[in-house]
Amino acid sequence: MANPRAAHNGPIIFGAFDRHNFGDMLFAHVAARLLEERLPGIEPVFAGCAQRDLRAFGGHDVAALPQLAARWRDEPVTLIHAGGELLTCDAWEAAVMLTRPEDAQSCIARYGSRAEERRVWARAQLGTDAHAPYVIGRETFPCAASICFDAIGGATLDLRDAALRDEVLTKLRTADAIGVRDTQTQATLRGAGIDARLVPDPAALVAELFDERIQAARPVGSRGYLAIQFSADFGDEATLARIAHQLDLLVESTGLGIALFRAGAAPWHDDIAVYERMTARMRHAAVKIFDSLNVWDICALIARSEGFAGSSLHGRIVAMAYGLPRVNLQHGDAHKQRAYASTWEIANAPGVVPIDILHAAMRDAMSIRREALRRHGAMLARAHRAGFEALHL
Repeated sequence: MANPRAAHNGPIIFGAFDRHNFGDMLFAHVAARLLEERLPGIEPVFAGCAQRDLRAFGGHDVAALPQLAARWRDEPVTLIHAGGELLTCDAWEAAVMLTRPEDAQSCIARYGSRAEERRVWARAQLGTDAHAPYVIGRETFPCAASICFDAIGGATLDLRDAALRDEVLTKLRTADAIGVRDTQTQATLRGAGIDARLVPDPAALVAELFDERIQAARPVGSRGYLAIQFSADFGDEATLARIAHQLDLLVESTGLGIALFRAGAAPWHDDIAVYERMTARMRHAAVKIFDSLNVWDICALIARSEGFAGSSLHGRIVAMAYGLPRVNLQHGDAHKQRAYASTWEIANAPGVVPIDILHAAMRDAMSIRREALRRHGAMLARAHRAGFEALHL
């Protein structure tokens, strides 16, 4: 990474890869590789809302954007929002997800029901008054050479409070180029008079750009398996019993094992203890909890599987990149998963399904010809490349 304390000479790649989330951490790699292809030897600075070093998990050494802005405010910077559901992440959500997991619950209990205290605490944690801290415009870098957004999401922006929505739209109007990853976000921005190109998620390129690295990652095992993931909010006993039943049906009907993995370790993401409680309810022993949080190990787990099912959007997108069957589970807020699948999925592929039809939906997904899935994945990779090139960096 370029030294963020040095004089500015490289682009800032910005996003929510300052916390452990599978998809966000991949975005930084994709953006850096595409920039390197275009401008060999370029040294980007990776930035988020907070300074974090996630290299131990396959991520980056990430600088805090407020500190960069203090030094480079009047510089002709190039800033690339690298992707993700950035438009609807508010300051409270960002601050909680940047806390240590062991501290998150006490923060939620202390501030969660008191809006003003919540706002003050989030501002102190993030060093900004922004309602949407992962959206940066020329209010932060007024002399920027270019500010652009690559395949960002905001599937529920029209449902968010007016202060956040107005701030996001004001910042977007200062951008030089905007790509969005779903038609819902595109329609919301169009309704506000903002043009945005429709572009698949950056992770559509992981197989093309990083397959050698992924294939060299940690082995999973020799037996065929399905890659399964679900977030901690599926953790009530009744829901876990329903998931266990569906996974037992899949083991019985396919002969495959089950590999459970975490797509995020930040607060409000995934929890091994929840997986352990679910596996205790399964009748079949052909289940393994994969403990690695390295993003390349997670990619390898999915790439070597016979298909993915879970709540993670990027579990789905990496499976799409590798031409594998995929299904998202419906539980709570699945707006972004539904928006993405409805925009980019191949005809007849299951999108977001209720837990109680997981087995049937996964069998339907597995019935689609693999060659058709591979061709579709390659098409999405090409489309993201075209969208990135349209940013005119």
